[in-house]
Amino acid sequence: MGCDTFRVLRSGCASLVLVLLFCLCFPSSAYDPLDPNGNITIRWDIMSWTPDGYVATVTIFNFQKYRHIQAPGWSLGWTWAKKEVIWSIMGGETTEQGDCSKFKGNIPHCCKKNPTVVDLLPGTPYNQQIANCCKGGVITSLLQDPANAASAFQVSVGASGTSNKTVKLPKNFTLYTPGPGYTCSPAQIVQPTRFFSSDRRRVTQALMTWNVTCTYSQFLAQKTPTCCVSLSSFYNDTVVPCPTCSCGCQTNSSGCVEPNSPHLASVVSGQNGANPLIQCTNHMCPVRIHWHVKLNYQLYWRVKVTITNFNYASNYSQWNLVVQHPNFDNLTQLFSFNYQSLTPYASTNDTAMLWGVKFYNDFLMEAGPLGNVQSELLFQKDSSFTLEKGWAFPRRVYFNGDNCVMPPPDAYPSLPNASPRGASPRSYLVLVLLAAVILQYRQP
Repeated sequence: MGCDTFRVLRSGCASLVLVLLFCLCFPSSAYDPLDPNGNITIRWDIMSWTPDGYVATVTIFNFQKYRHIQAPGWSLGWTWAKKEVIWSIMGGETTEQGDCSKFKGNIPHCCKKNPTVVDLLPGTPYNQQIANCCKGGVITSLLQDPANAASAFQVSVGASGTSNKTVKLPKNFTLYTPGPGYTCSPAQIVQPTRFFSSDRRRVTQALMTWNVTCTYSQFLAQKTPTCCVSLSSFYNDTVVPCPTCSCGCQTNSSGCVEPNSPHLASVVSGQNGANPLIQCTNHMCPVRIHWHVKLNYQLYWRVKVTITNFNYASNYSQWNLVVQHPNFDNLTQLFSFNYQSLTPYASTNDTAMLWGVKFYNDFLMEAGPLGNVQSELLFQKDSSFTLEKGWAFPRRVYFNGDNCVMPPPDAYPSLPNASPRGASPRSYLVLVLLAAVILQYRQP
């Protein structure tokens, strides 16, 4: 083997190593270990044939446990396989009509080769609605609100073929929520959907059905994180903040807003919500989650969780929090939050989904005095309980489905050197009273 050949092989190996490191450090795959089967499925059901095409119901199902689509909602695009047009649409509308100049008299709703459909707003006239439409594009997660985890619209398609053999499947499906993040598979023909009547005595069937599966990648959605975690405890005065520059750094071009700025009101009122308007912080994250180990009883221990919004451009309805901690199997009580285990049948129930109580604290206001929600969690102790080595703090935290930046483990609040393992506040009180009595007897 010559030197030149060896150099080429060595260079190739080095390149391969770099590619592998990039894939490990910056994963773009959609696999989520906490929700491995989560996806959004788009189902296209042809319900009837027309003289030049068909009428179809398009349904977007959110099969993700905790990731949802918030305002301003979803938009769905695709590319027609032939020269199809949309004659009419109910429960949604296209963003552009396209060039319909070749049509005279009856003009289609949309003539674009690659149309984009958005949901209609609540309050749309009844004669323009269908079931599961008109929510402003908002779709809840499957565990949080299964009744609202789907959205739908109906299209009348022309110039498409009028049978299963002549209809061609659309291509290049794209789902925006409202930005990128989802990658959609090619459409696949599946068994026609069966529909039950309201009394479930009669069954009808779609004439043709195809599915598209879209999976989420946080790396594709945004290049930087969107949330971070800070920590504190009753046994240590140190508050461990979010790591500096967790979601970005303060620079002249960062566009952050000082909370005490005299021009704050005019800046906030002038923005349209399309871009983040973040309060200036060391972490520069739109959302911070604070985990405070509050109390240690003889049989129980207590945690306070606070979620703070630093984004002046957004408020978060239907927010949720996913926390991984080994003691969630012993969660006894929580206040002002809902709870659902994500691993109810696993050997270790260590992952919980938390969200606000409806009409009480399910709406996280934009940055400001009302820009936070909080709750307390009471855990029963088991044999694994300890306050040492950061055991009482979460292993991983997600906000609205995105992984939050955690402080490094060596920065966690530590026990004082003289503290006994798992000592309770009552023990400290006894020691203080005993010392006071001894001092009193020693006085002349």
